[in-house]
Amino acid sequence: MSRARALWQRVPAPVVDLALVAVAAVDVWLNLWDDTRLGVALAAPGCVALAFRRRFPLGVFLLTLPVALSQDVAVAPLIALFTLAERSRNRRLLAVCVALSAIASSVPWPLDSVTEVGRTMTLVIFVYNLATAVVPVLFGQLVQARRDLARRLDEIEEAREHERALHAQAVLARERAQLAREMHDVVSHQVSLIAVRAGALQVATKDADAEEAARTIRSLSVTTLDELRTMVALLRASGGRDTELTPQPTLADLRRLVESSGTHAELTGELPLAVSTPAQRAIYRTVQEALTNVRKHAPGATACVELWQDGRDIGVTVTNTPPTRPSLSLPGSQHGLIGLRERAEILHGSLESGPTAEGGYQVRLRIPLSTN
Repeated sequence: MSRARALWQRVPAPVVDLALVAVAAVDVWLNLWDDTRLGVALAAPGCVALAFRRRFPLGVFLLTLPVALSQDVAVAPLIALFTLAERSRNRRLLAVCVALSAIASSVPWPLDSVTEVGRTMTLVIFVYNLATAVVPVLFGQLVQARRDLARRLDEIEEAREHERALHAQAVLARERAQLAREMHDVVSHQVSLIAVRAGALQVATKDADAEEAARTIRSLSVTTLDELRTMVALLRASGGRDTELTPQPTLADLRRLVESSGTHAELTGELPLAVSTPAQRAIYRTVQEALTNVRKHAPGATACVELWQDGRDIGVTVTNTPPTRPSLSLPGSQHGLIGLRERAEILHGSLESGPTAEGGYQVRLRIPLSTN
């Protein structure tokens, strides 16, 4: 089935539209009741309009309604209904269009034959046509939901890849930090003892060969200690920007965080230089959590990260627009915001979060400058 879908997707859209126009035209030619000039003039525009159904789905549907007047079950209105349901998210509009299609298919044509059809028969025909019109709408909504789900699954997979990369970086940073501690606490200590013992032997011995050997051992030990200190410094400094995760982020890392967040975000404003390290970490973690929530719960939204100073207070405000695409209902424990709020309270600050009047979301951190 996936192979057939792949082959169908390879067919150019204009070819599909022209084929549907031909099918609708053949359907009208075989089943049109009123083959007068008026009947043909009403039916022809609806068939031709199917070529533009992708750009103007509602207008094309309205043009196909006259076709339904002169046929029991017309193909053109059903195709137009499917296209409209595939592209529209307005359920009320779709319900109205289904009713219009059923009414147009149930009205006797020509109109002077209304009295020949009984009320009961008209009602039966209306119910039948109503059920027929619902089918392409349901199918179109199903196609739309499947397309949205596929897009959302792609976004979730991208987010998982991003989180896996961050986890791998964090593990690598912890391993390097542990290696640096082992080298500093164990290896460096042992080499230092060797250097001390070699120096003592150099002073105490009376043998020239032993003194020269002790001097060589001491010189090599000192050189090894210098190299070990350099390696430990490199490990603790997170050797590369592209492969390491900074253990203690600061405001200097904020722009990189915004650019690599996976969302359309913009960083504005600035803070004074005299911001303490705990306050910088609080601001960084707030922006990180807010942008992560935007990526998870507001697909397609844009975000603005604003650094600000208000008198004796500093802070950051992260505001995002409403999502442009539907999102799946993902579980959220709110532990991230709770942790940020606790971090702000430790610094005698506050954290506020909630929806905006425009339908987006805002997170605002305030920290007194006096606590820095």
